[in-house]
Amino acid sequence: MKPLVQTITGLLATSLVAGLCFAGLAAAQGTAQDTESVERQEAAATSATTDELQDPVESAVEESGTDAAAERRKSLINDAVEALDETQKALTALENGDTEAALESLAIATGKLDLVVARNPGLALAPIDVRMVTHDLYATVEDIEKIRERATRHLKNGRLQDARALIEGLRSDLVVEVYNVPLATYPAAIKAITPLIDADKIDQAKVSLQSALNTVVVTQKIHPLPIIRVEHMLTRAEELAETEDREGEQNDELTRLLDGARSQLEFAQVLGYGQEADFKEFYEQLDKIIRKTGGGKSGTGFFDVIRNALRSFGGDSSGGS
Repeated sequence: MKPLVQTITGLLATSLVAGLCFAGLAAAQGTAQDTESVERQEAAATSATTDELQDPVESAVEESGTDAAAERRKSLINDAVEALDETQKALTALENGDTEAALESLAIATGKLDLVVARNPGLALAPIDVRMVTHDLYATVEDIEKIRERATRHLKNGRLQDARALIEGLRSDLVVEVYNVPLATYPAAIKAITPLIDADKIDQAKVSLQSALNTVVVTQKIHPLPIIRVEHMLTRAEELAETEDREGEQNDELTRLLDGARSQLEFAQVLGYGQEADFKEFYEQLDKIIRKTGGGKSGTGFFDVIRNALRSFGGDSSGGS
């Protein structure tokens, strides 16, 4: 039986989605299942941003993901990391028939966990690892709307699995996952292993160790990629809007950035990131910015409201593994 974190690593490696593409809906008629498979997996998609904007924006998106993961990594507790590592070593030792090594590792793990609890008496989850998973989708808004409509029909007909297969790839986000040791249960579970080994109940000890490892909790922070792209487009657009006596090329770039931001907002909306009222406010703010910057006009503070509103996007979720 493999240790939990090794198993999680393998699952993450297979679940990483980089540039998941949709080709739009198949024009030819076939069976519903075959058509839906094509809709899910093939792509002749158009990017929501223009070629001129793509490279700098995507570089900024990648940097944002790295920064988000680095920020979460600051909260890792080394003693908890070492405790989990020693727990895995104990399980490996038991599988190899080395009970002395197992007991030594359990003693170290117990000591490390006692330190964590003593130093953080009110802490429920001790963070031990951070992973970043990117799910990116290149499709048109129209393609996604058609897939949503088909999935809705499946749901109405009670075909839940067909609907799930269609919509499971309809996401464009960066997920920062934090793996945590639950301090309410994990230390006590580890301490209960030593008596089992002393009683020569090795099989039961191995099962209990694996069960303890399986209690690692994963929390997630979701960052919608279209919203990240909008933020970076608006940052550059704001620089141009504040530029007095803009030249023709600068005005063209400003127009492309604001159009690109609107396209990304529409993309985020059709994917369900946020409420309709939120997006209505965004579109209204973009229209105001366009009016204030039209004809080469410049000024400051045009982007404050929309920038603050964008910060409310994203979400957290958690679950045991």
